[in-house]
Amino acid sequence: MDIDAFVAAHQDQWERLDTLVDRRRLSGAQADELVGLYRAAARHLAQVTAQAPDPVVLAELSTRVVRARGRVTAASSSWVTGLTHLVAVSMPAALYRVRWWTLGVSAVGLALAVVTALWTLHSPEAMASLGSPAKLDHYADHAFSSYYSTYDPQDFAAQVWTNNARIAALCVAGGITGVLPAAVLWFNVVHLGQAAAIMADHHALPQFLSLIAPHGLLELTSVFVAGGAGLKLFWTLLVPGPRPRGRALASEARSLMTVSVALTVALAVSGLIEAFVTPAPIPWAVKVAVGVLALALLWAYTIALGRRAVATGVTGDLDEHDAGYQLPVAA
Repeated sequence: MDIDAFVAAHQDQWERLDTLVDRRRLSGAQADELVGLYRAAARHLAQVTAQAPDPVVLAELSTRVVRARGRVTAASSSWVTGLTHLVAVSMPAALYRVRWWTLGVSAVGLALAVVTALWTLHSPEAMASLGSPAKLDHYADHAFSSYYSTYDPQDFAAQVWTNNARIAALCVAGGITGVLPAAVLWFNVVHLGQAAAIMADHHALPQFLSLIAPHGLLELTSVFVAGGAGLKLFWTLLVPGPRPRGRALASEARSLMTVSVALTVALAVSGLIEAFVTPAPIPWAVKVAVGVLALALLWAYTIALGRRAVATGVTGDLDEHDAGYQLPVAA
């Protein structure tokens, strides 16, 4: 799917939907039009999620669908209630359900990064494959640190957030393949290990850690969550349990897209830290403390709210009204 062409083709419909949602009173014809446009926008959201999960388009279209659903169900504050339920119940529940996948992927990913760093550092051939001595000197002495201050902070934050959110969405949406999330995780941890090796070889490992830690703790954890969610979807394909495979995949995919929404928020915070805190002229200990605090808040949000939500039966999936009715299946 060409996401730009798709947006251009349907932008007028979405704007008309916004116009009808914002009107205080609707005629009968306008109410029918609102329902039709709401259903079309919901289909468009499903198409974007499955075929081209651009985080910006997903966020904007999700907001439109939530607002329109509130108006269609004739509850003036339902979109606020729905948003509150999403943030306080559905998102932490979805994150909590993939916690063990997150921890497993984190352990394997970090181990691979360390092995890559040590192997690259002690293998002249591996180090040479990354570039000439002059290129590596420039990377360690200038390029690595200047990367965080080359652009205006607000532009840099938006650029980092968009890129990372797209990676997270692709990990989750492409989880059905099993290959895509594994490939994304492999690329990220190997690149991290190689960068650490170059900096260590130039006696700049403390600088590397002080620049990576503030935003990297939350950013890398978000990537691990996305990878774990994607692999969980692939596992559901292989082992669907007592439900029919198609139904199990549909339910799991919907709940894991809630994970993607949560990661979009987490990565926005990570992007702000990377743009404003990492290059700031403040002690490195303060920068690292900000990163540790952001990561602790994510896990506290996941465990405290998520455990309570899951205990009440919430999975992060849509409710019956939005997910669609299903035929009963014999046990």
